[in-house]
Amino acid sequence: MKNEEPKIQELPERVVACVSFTGNYIGKPEIFADLFNKLGGWAGPKGLMSPETVYLSSYADDPKSTPSDELKLDVCMEISEDTDVEGDIQKKVLPGGKYVVMHTELTGAKEYGPAWEAIVQWAEKNSYDIDLSRPSYEIYMNNPEEHPQKHHILDICLSVK
Repeated sequence: MKNEEPKIQELPERVVACVSFTGNYIGKPEIFADLFNKLGGWAGPKGLMSPETVYLSSYADDPKSTPSDELKLDVCMEISEDTDVEGDIQKKVLPGGKYVVMHTELTGAKEYGPAWEAIVQWAEKNSYDIDLSRPSYEIYMNNPEEHPQKHHILDICLSVK
């Protein structure tokens, strides 16, 4: 795991298409794969996927204080405001605002937990309170399957007050 020093950033709101899941997703990469496949199965035929498309996972709950079977996850892709959705695909607006943003490169799915712990510890050490009224999320910079060592390159965005 290679974490860069976190930074405070004002992030814009994002209009996304997403597939939602409620339950324990921690340590279960197959849930993410299934949700991304469902999202891609909808977006692909509509011509909405390109190398510039932003993909992310949005988390509404704090896993430390929410029962694991009640955790909410949205697997998302950024879309234009006029894009129509249907079926299991929902359109949402992820709010903008103040975030701690940490760029990281992970060697595998098992490193997501420690990376989140690192950004939360940084926020606490620097006297930032987590803003549970807004989701936190991961913005994916690559497809790990296309990386020579299967690394996951992403920005972790923790909403803070």
